[in-house]
Amino acid sequence: MDKLTGKVWNFGDNIDTDLIIAARYLNSSDPAHLAKFVMEDADPAFAKKVQVGDIIVAGENFGCGSSREHAPIALKAAGVAAVVAPSFARIFYRNAFNMGLPIFELPEAKEIKEGEQIEIDFDAGEIRNLTTNKTYKFTPIPPFMQELLQSGGLMNYAKNEIK
Repeated sequence: MDKLTGKVWNFGDNIDTDLIIAARYLNSSDPAHLAKFVMEDADPAFAKKVQVGDIIVAGENFGCGSSREHAPIALKAAGVAAVVAPSFARIFYRNAFNMGLPIFELPEAKEIKEGEQIEIDFDAGEIRNLTTNKTYKFTPIPPFMQELLQSGGLMNYAKNEIK
């Protein structure tokens, strides 16, 4: 996982886990089921518009609210390649890595607009806006969290450790 490139979808501050996947859909933990309803209460058409490899760029405190793991599962299953925001709720931060969803803390995230193309370069620690040619440095991901992402999440990491 050296680089990710995708189209940006914008969401604002304080996007809580109920906006990411509403509680009314939690009668199933099947990722394909959850993907059909991802971000429905924030943008009813999002699940139909998002393409594999797209990237969400949001405001402060993304993933606040409940501790449900369904939120990063739904995003990943819908094809969202990563989430970029100035800050994340603490439990969402950990759940995202546990589920293998890359997230990046970028104070200037609000400068990146919907529809723009960005490239996330893990090795360089940079996010490049390919539309505006602006480059940003993201907050480094701790080494263990990088290992979780490279393994595809905590369960895969644990399975690899047992071997």
